Amino acid sequence: MQKFIQFMKSTKGLLLSAVILFAVLFFAFTKNNGHENKYVNQKQKLLTTIGSLLEEQHYSPKNINDAFSKQVFKKYLEDLDADKTLFLQSDISSLKKYETTIDDEIHGADIKLEPAVKQVYDKRIADAMVLYKEILSKPFDFSADESIVLDADKLSYPANENEWKDRWRKKLKYYVLERYSDLLALKEKNNADTSVNKPDTILEKESRERVLKIVDRTYTRYKATNTEDEMFNKFVNTITNLMDPHTDYFPPVEKREFDERMSGRFYGIGALLSGADGVVKIASISPGGAAWKSGELMANDIILKVGQGNAAPVDIAGYDVEDAVKLIRGNKGTEVRLTVKKQDGSIKTISIMRDEIVLDEVFARSAIVKNGNEKIGYIFLPDFYADFDRPNGARCSDDVAKEIEKLKAEDVKGIVLDLRMNGGGSLYEVVQMVGLFVGQGPVVQVRDRNGKSTVLSDNNHSAIYDGPLVVMVNEGSASASEIFAAAIQDYKRGIIVGSTSTYGKGTVQKNVPVGRSLDMFSGRTEFGALKLTFQKFYRINGGSTQLKGVTPDIVLPDYYDFMKIREKDNPDALPWDEIAKSSYQSWQNGSVNYSNIIKKENDEIKTNWNFKLIKDNTQWLSKNMDSPVDLNIEKYKKQQKLLQSTNTQIGKLSKLEKEMDVEVTTLDKPKFYNNPDKGKGERYQRWLKDLKTDLYINQSVKIVGEMLANNTSNTVSN
Repeated sequence: MQKFIQFMKSTKGLLLSAVILFAVLFFAFTKNNGHENKYVNQKQKLLTTIGSLLEEQHYSPKNINDAFSKQVFKKYLEDLDADKTLFLQSDISSLKKYETTIDDEIHGADIKLEPAVKQVYDKRIADAMVLYKEILSKPFDFSADESIVLDADKLSYPANENEWKDRWRKKLKYYVLERYSDLLALKEKNNADTSVNKPDTILEKESRERVLKIVDRTYTRYKATNTEDEMFNKFVNTITNLMDPHTDYFPPVEKREFDERMSGRFYGIGALLSGADGVVKIASISPGGAAWKSGELMANDIILKVGQGNAAPVDIAGYDVEDAVKLIRGNKGTEVRLTVKKQDGSIKTISIMRDEIVLDEVFARSAIVKNGNEKIGYIFLPDFYADFDRPNGARCSDDVAKEIEKLKAEDVKGIVLDLRMNGGGSLYEVVQMVGLFVGQGPVVQVRDRNGKSTVLSDNNHSAIYDGPLVVMVNEGSASASEIFAAAIQDYKRGIIVGSTSTYGKGTVQKNVPVGRSLDMFSGRTEFGALKLTFQKFYRINGGSTQLKGVTPDIVLPDYYDFMKIREKDNPDALPWDEIAKSSYQSWQNGSVNYSNIIKKENDEIKTNWNFKLIKDNTQWLSKNMDSPVDLNIEKYKKQQKLLQSTNTQIGKLSKLEKEMDVEVTTLDKPKFYNNPDKGKGERYQRWLKDLKTDLYINQSVKIVGEMLANNTSNTVSN
């Protein structure tokens, strides 16, 4: 759940090339007497540059004054200590003198808050590493009647050291209780097998040892990765995120990762990594990739260190897979040196030259679902991706067009387009993609900070598909996904199906490079880029998707529906508004009556036992998810049993008991069943298997069936 929330906080915006001619963006750093002074000077200039961009180019900038400074102060400390188990109230009080100076720092004054916070932060990390080891060295009393509050918003910082220690004790007790309870349940299940059963005291000890290992790994990683650069980058991002949730500062490595995600291409070694207990392993080697060509790296090799060319290698003990991947990837043709532990125990350093890797698994794909005697096409689009750096780079509109043609060749009678959990991407691509289904005409309106509105239209395409269309969305469908769904809904081109509303991101971003250019080709600069909100987009009917999102025509309750994970749940989100309607003509959908189908389906879903129980259960979970957790083992078991049974029931209700008849197109069979990359082929097959029991796809296919039964004869409106 947390990963999803973080993921939605960093929802992708528009990837446009930004050529900013202001000299301040391409500042040169003067030579100083010492490295430290030069580094401080760099940070000051970077912060001032970011501040200028926010004030001069952000769509709706907040005043950078003392009030804003207080917001930054509060949020920065909360972001560093999310569960309020690190800082004491005395720490916050000692830093309070910087509470109203941050705006001055942004405008060029010496940076004082971030280094002062780092000094306190480093000390508290060291203190915590001593404390948790001491607490976990002794057994817990799970018969005591006490509870823990996990919602940090309901907590204040510990008033003194005793309160701090007690908060840590309860936190660790909760972690141990989770594992101890699981082991007791396993023991009860295997009660007949005395060979695997252990005394409860041993199980409690093993649970503490397991928690110690996890927490130790986490805090070792904190020490290793929370460098001055990391702390400063977090500070800058606190400032940018307070303007709005989608304005972000990307340091060089993060910017590279963003570009890779958008383009579906990166430069790496061609190996899949896995991680557990702070150990990063090679899970599989991609045939034809750089690692495969080297012949030295093997599956199950443990990566100990990662080096860049001749630079000193970085020990990655305690790293998670995501952080390790960032070190291993880089620019094409550069050297990465991996120090690995082989299965025979030997240690070896392997040099590999990075090469291009295409992530085709993140591209559009399709399948065919049988609905009675009819074939219904299904297209899955995880992102509105676009590789603008290459003339022949991947574009989602081109790929969706190819999938449509494959499905038409299989004589499908309707199409379901799945945009669930699609966080958006390229504005240009979504405009082109709407044209595939609607033809030429306006798609979306954008307005800048000066109030000037522009209508973006697809003037290049005639519709290549004019049959029944259902678009699947949920609370994870954001930005470009919402533009697409809104346009299809406004044109009355198809039926939108999903949760009560989409995410609600109605803002447009551009990437503004910061610092000198690193090369002539990648567009990357030495200090990364600012992803800046500079426009808002609006539906062609004039309404904004900001905060409100898109309300589906047919609502299907789902697991996340009542959880606070949408744009409207972020206090720093921009407001909803509307502008004048654009001129457009509705799709001429023949004799089909969408309103009748929509009413019929919504009425049936209200009485559908599966959807009714999913709605009731998720409502209950939403109300109880922030309740205090009992640390008395008997009360905890009862509490968890109820939560787990509710979650299990939702999981079962969301899956069909009888699989749908699903197959791939003739052209895709080699990719699924004869893929030279065995691991990739297996992942494609696993994806296909999951489709067969998806309740929501099944319902969407049935809706297409209703559209067919109503004699749909769609034609393009000229």
